[in-house]
Amino acid sequence: MANIPLPEYTRRDGKLNLASRLPSYFVRPDLGPKMYNAYGLIAPEDREYGTINLHLDVSDAANVMVYVGIPKGQCEEEEVLKTIQDGDSDELKIKRFIEGKEKPGALWHIYAVSEEQGQENPADHDPIHDQSWYLGRSLRKRLHQEYGVQGWAIVQFLGDVVFIPAGAPHQVHNLYSCIKVAEDFVSPEHVKHYFWLTQEFRYLSQTHTNHEDKLQVKNVIYHAVKDAVAMLKASESSFGKP
Repeated sequence: MANIPLPEYTRRDGKLNLASRLPSYFVRPDLGPKMYNAYGLIAPEDREYGTINLHLDVSDAANVMVYVGIPKGQCEEEEVLKTIQDGDSDELKIKRFIEGKEKPGALWHIYAVSEEQGQENPADHDPIHDQSWYLGRSLRKRLHQEYGVQGWAIVQFLGDVVFIPAGAPHQVHNLYSCIKVAEDFVSPEHVKHYFWLTQEFRYLSQTHTNHEDKLQVKNVIYHAVKDAVAMLKASESSFGKP
C-alpha cells in the first residue's frame, strides 16, 4: 500500500478517495488490495484468448505488477514479442522489451467506451458484464474500422502500475506467469460513471454478481457532499461571509 502511486486517491484514507468519507459505522465496500495470480499464455494459438475477458468495473483501480515468472531454460521471447506486436502495442513498449530487457508481464487493452459468438444474449445479461468475450486482433480491428472504437494497448512490465478508470472496458492477456495486486478507489472525477453503472447493473439478472450495489454509491456521494458542505460552513464561520 505504501508503494502505490497517487496515495491521495488510492489509499483507503486518501482525501480524494470518496470511499473514505463513509462513516465508520457503515460496512465500507471492500476495495482491496486484491491479488491476481495466473499463468502466461504464450503459444501462438493463445493470442485470441485472454487471461481476463473484456469487462468493466464500477470503481477506479490501480493495478501493480509485483512478479513476473519467466521459466528457466525456455526461449519464448519471439512468441512474446509477436503477441505484443499483434496486440497493437506502441514502439516505446516494444523498445522497453527488446533494448531495456525488462520483464513484460501482461498485455492490456483499455477502451473509453454475443452475436459474434453465434450465441443468444438474454435481456438480463450483458456480454461485457458477463465477461464472456476476449477481443482478439481481428475483432479489435473490426471494432475500429466499423465503429471507430479504438482502445489503448498497454504492456505492463514488472513494477509498472496500470490505472483503470471506472466504466472503461478492459481485458488482460498474461505474457508470462504473473502476480498482480489491485487496489480500487472512488475518485471525484468519475462519480457520474459510478452512478450510471450502478443503475445499469440493476437490469442484470438477480443472480448476477454485479446486480448488487456493492459500492454503496449513493451513500458515498451523500457523505462526500456532506463533508464538503461542512468544510465550507466552517470556513465561513472562521473568516466571515464575503
